[in-house]
Amino acid sequence: MKKESIILLKKLEEYGIDVFTKNDLLLKEFNDKAFRELIKQDYLSMIEKGKYCRYNFRDENVIASFIVKNGGVAYWTAMHYHGLTEQIPNTMYVQTTQVKRNQVIFGVPYNFIRVKKEKLIGFKTIGYGNHQFRITDIEKTIVDCFDLPQYGGGYAEILKAFKNANLSAQKLVKYCKAIDNIAVIKRLAYLSELTNKPKMDYFYKYALSVKNEKFNLFDSGGNKNGHTNSRWNLIMNMDEAEILEISNS
Repeated sequence: MKKESIILLKKLEEYGIDVFTKNDLLLKEFNDKAFRELIKQDYLSMIEKGKYCRYNFRDENVIASFIVKNGGVAYWTAMHYHGLTEQIPNTMYVQTTQVKRNQVIFGVPYNFIRVKKEKLIGFKTIGYGNHQFRITDIEKTIVDCFDLPQYGGGYAEILKAFKNANLSAQKLVKYCKAIDNIAVIKRLAYLSELTNKPKMDYFYKYALSVKNEKFNLFDSGGNKNGHTNSRWNLIMNMDEAEILEISNS
């Protein structure tokens, strides 16, 4: 290996840089020829065109945030990170406003879910320096998974996550306003009452104020039969005993 390449590797170590673009390195006056040699010899790995990492760096959360301009880790992946489900997703779910094709990076599938910019809120930053990543907080994760349950690991997993989550009524209202999905609001309000979530009066008041006359399925992917719940205008296509059994499992 050439001297310039060794110097570049040492500088990456010195600066604590694991994910980067070529321009990031050039701005630090790193040697471009050395960069190309390290790519060729697999000391550096290409994540996608224009984005790279050190050969042994495989933190999926950091990589997910690095390759989208905004947004970050969300849905089932965030649900697992927050300890709301024991099931480990084999896909990285990333929420973004970008149009981005799903891809496999270092053997891991990345699913990019495009949303309107109004929905792109509720992220917190984890980690330090070059190892930072963005992830939806607990309340936004719950709201997102009810909004798009196909990315939440299935309705049973979402119900269990809801039961396990310590929720802020104020944050729920904020995020429900952002997603603008009244059916989700009604489902969350019903579940909050059923599972005796504490300090939810603020959320109930909001939910009642926006509740419409339409009756929505409790499980949007289930059958269309069931008795009606007039308080929240839901068609209960799941039995309450079944909901509680799943939630507590």
